[in-house]
Amino acid sequence: MTVLFIIMLIIYMAFLELSKNTLVGWLITAAVAAAFFATGIYLKGKEQWNWKTACACMAGAMLLLVINLKLTGPPFRQMPAVATKNPEITDVIHIGQGDLTGVYNEDKTARVYAGIPYARPPVGALRWREPEAPEAWEGVRACDTFAPGAMQSRSPVWFDSLTKLLGYHNYRIGTKDYYREPVSEDCLYLNVFTPAETGDAPLPVLFFIHGGSLMTGRSSHTEYRGENLAAQGIIVVNFAYRLGVFGYYASEELMNESPNGTTGNYGLLDQIMALRWVRENIAVFGGDPERITIAGESAGASSVNALCVSPLTEGMFIRAIAESSGIVAKKPYHTFRSMDEALEMGADIMAEMGASDIAAMRDIPAEQLVQTSYMNSAMTLDGYCITEMPYRTYEKGQNHEQALLNGFNAKEADAFMLDTKITAENYEEILSGVLGDEAGEAAALVPPGSRIQDEKFITDKGGDAKGSANFVYSAAWFTWSHELWSSYMAAEDRPVYEYYFSKRNPSLSNYHAGEMPYAYGNLWRHAWLYDESDEELSRIMQSYWVNFVKTGDPNADGLPVWEQRDRMNQKVIELGDEIRMTEDPFGVIYPLLERYQETLAAETQ
Repeated sequence: MTVLFIIMLIIYMAFLELSKNTLVGWLITAAVAAAFFATGIYLKGKEQWNWKTACACMAGAMLLLVINLKLTGPPFRQMPAVATKNPEITDVIHIGQGDLTGVYNEDKTARVYAGIPYARPPVGALRWREPEAPEAWEGVRACDTFAPGAMQSRSPVWFDSLTKLLGYHNYRIGTKDYYREPVSEDCLYLNVFTPAETGDAPLPVLFFIHGGSLMTGRSSHTEYRGENLAAQGIIVVNFAYRLGVFGYYASEELMNESPNGTTGNYGLLDQIMALRWVRENIAVFGGDPERITIAGESAGASSVNALCVSPLTEGMFIRAIAESSGIVAKKPYHTFRSMDEALEMGADIMAEMGASDIAAMRDIPAEQLVQTSYMNSAMTLDGYCITEMPYRTYEKGQNHEQALLNGFNAKEADAFMLDTKITAENYEEILSGVLGDEAGEAAALVPPGSRIQDEKFITDKGGDAKGSANFVYSAAWFTWSHELWSSYMAAEDRPVYEYYFSKRNPSLSNYHAGEMPYAYGNLWRHAWLYDESDEELSRIMQSYWVNFVKTGDPNADGLPVWEQRDRMNQKVIELGDEIRMTEDPFGVIYPLLERYQETLAAETQ
């Protein structure tokens, strides 16, 4: 029985670590274990240690340990703006809302101003309303801590730890992460990263929108913090916006009460509000409001696409960067839906919550509302933020971005297909999910076993059915958006540069979001996962991104040439072990996607 208890204790301690319980929890665990062994020794001395008493002692000990697990969970703590302990505080600066200070990073190459409100908290009566201008404050606001992330459903801490361990491979045992970052409905805050010295000439601005399927994500995420890019002579801004049911819920009642007749795009309206704040205030931080590049990854890239066609953002930025998503297809596969679909889901959510009207919905606690079983993960055609299908705006050449840097990764869909069972027998049926009646031809063109080898598409039997399906889904869900977007820009004779990220590494590798720490200069935060080749690629990618923000052209002396796409040149630049211009490896599937989309468009007309 003692051996069994020791085994269970070891398992428990592993779970305690994964759950990030506090030091008190570990002390209680030690005390319970000591009490169990002491009781055993005592009862053995009294010759009363038997199977029955041992079971009772172990049951009591395990009950105490379960209670301990619940009571000593990690506390909520807002993340400091920089990793340095007791960082140097910046001089006071003044914006329209009041005075504030930021902090310097460790090597004093950048300043960070975190947690600046850009709109009033969207709570109470302001839930599901257009964002309103932020309130002023008195005194000096210390902007040294990231604000809570937007309200969102969250996995247990132990599950997040396992994801880091088995998925990202960046789990580390230590004492610095025994906490949870809070989330809140009061989330409309942004962060500004500037060079330590900005000089007299105003600097270009990178305005970054985080991803997460419009359901999750936070602006404090280490993979896209902006110190490294800021140190290279630009200003970086990122921010939180309403997510899920708070950001994309739609209702006819809300539409009727809105002065603009809108509903279903509150997160998108937040993004526009943040962009407006930047235009009005960034000069104080040394930025140029007339040289803003909007950027985003995944759902953030879809949001960039939406901002490029929204009549509300005309003249508010000049360039765009989009990584691994877009909504320019005739019927986007994700992050976009019709108003009818949005309203139908809104009615379902109201019924699920047992509410009779919007007043009752606004009374529901955020912690309850976030548990809805419906996925509010798409923008909609509301006639205000978005007035027509995005592809139509591009066909007219009325999109706002004057230049575009965009692209995709080698294995975009793989992580999203993990739970899908795919065999040679159900292969065509699986493909029909993204190709409809074209699935049969797709299965012949990309048979089970097809794969990318040496960054080229081949059709021998070296792979498996799942890998082939992942290839087709990567094209449909992600890469084709960039083919379309680049083609529209080239047809307008606007500069466009497209990339293909293929670099492998022990973390996210070349899966969805794998390029993020490279492009934004944050490999150093997980340095044990990368080698010198990764560092060199990151240096080059940062230079490309910064150059594009500064000039609209990623190229500069000393960098591999990134050719501009045009009507004749459809090559992309491969960012991997080699940096070279190459054919899009997913191009083989694009004609079928085009045909399928034309069918969908004809059916909806």
